[in-house]
Amino acid sequence: MTVNKRILVVEDEIKVATFIKKGLKTQSFEAEIALDGEEAKKWFNEQSFDLVILDLNLPDMSGLEVCSYIRERNVKIPILMLTALGTVADKLSGFEVGTDDYMVKPFDFMELLVRIKALLKRTEEVFLPNEKLQVADLELDMDEKVARRGGNVITLTAREFNLLEFLMRNRGKVVSKVDIAEKVWDINFDTGTNFVEVYINYLRNKVDKSYSNKLIHTVVGMGYMLKSK
Repeated sequence: MTVNKRILVVEDEIKVATFIKKGLKTQSFEAEIALDGEEAKKWFNEQSFDLVILDLNLPDMSGLEVCSYIRERNVKIPILMLTALGTVADKLSGFEVGTDDYMVKPFDFMELLVRIKALLKRTEEVFLPNEKLQVADLELDMDEKVARRGGNVITLTAREFNLLEFLMRNRGKVVSKVDIAEKVWDINFDTGTNFVEVYINYLRNKVDKSYSNKLIHTVVGMGYMLKSK
């Protein structure tokens, strides 16, 4: 017997929330609605969900706070932000606290459905047991979601972890800013912004600053490369 996937819809506009819930039901998903952050926390603590759809503007707290709360308790559950705030800065704020995807209102339900299915499929992919990525003395434990260098734990945000994973999976290869924006942030790269450089610098300060052997290298005019020497 197939168990339907359960989705928590955190949305204070009751019409929008009801519309999403009804649409999900037609696709054999089960959905519950939380109209504010506290209700979302209550649902999350008391029941099990496979995915969260989360608005940024909630009446009692920011959706970013709710996202952080959920991510601290579950590093794997997909979180899709659905909000009217659509600037690059808004998206980066969402990704920084652990959002997996970001959609801007008004939205097309079929596109929302495609995004939901893609996120659920991603979480169902089978990874090698105890998979670890390693370059020199830098190790990324994909099961524990922990980075270590020289045996020392490196504290990373969810987005920094994803960026480091992308660089490590492409070790020895030059990856462009466009590659990083599209593969790590899932957004189109705007040449007028410097967020990729900002996050590369964040990562360098945590991964390379205290070590003589620098692993993250800039390839002028082309992008970045992670290599041992």
